[in-house]
Amino acid sequence: MKTKLPIALSNKHIHLSQNDLNILFGEGYELTRFKDLSQPGQYACEEKVDIVGPKGTLKGVRILGPVRSDTQIELSISDSFALGVKPVVRNSGDILDTPGAKVVGPKGEIEIDKGVIVAARHIHMYTKDGEDYGVKDKDIVSVKVSGPRGLVFDNVLVRVAENFALEMHVDIEEGNAAGVRNGDMVEIIK
Repeated sequence: MKTKLPIALSNKHIHLSQNDLNILFGEGYELTRFKDLSQPGQYACEEKVDIVGPKGTLKGVRILGPVRSDTQIELSISDSFALGVKPVVRNSGDILDTPGAKVVGPKGEIEIDKGVIVAARHIHMYTKDGEDYGVKDKDIVSVKVSGPRGLVFDNVLVRVAENFALEMHVDIEEGNAAGVRNGDMVEIIK
């Protein structure tokens, strides 16, 4: 049974709904692909926005595409403090009862009443990978990082689907704490 997989660090970013994109950039606006991400169909965009909270502003936050049904801002805990919003660790898409913020684009601004999260650490796996690793969608596992700053990440959600590529995602602070870089290998432990 396989246990090793690559890890990737995620920096602050925003996913936008088409309606919010229209307000921020103009009616009918389409995102400009900057570079493809590891997950199939996902990409970083040329476009950036400013996120404004009660205590501060994060300038130049990159948009990730394609558009989604709901706008969601993914930050680190330090970013949350800088904005002045309570850091809430959540799985992507689970935005009920989360803080909001103002988002400023070149053509307009929006005020979202929810959607600011600290993304929970998780693993993406293609369906066959789930079989090879002996896990299924929504399992919770631990992941060991070796090296001088080695540690064990507990409470790691496994997400298995046909359109995922094998990779663990942590935010930039978690990755830095473990001393890992994009593409380093980590190990699922049970």
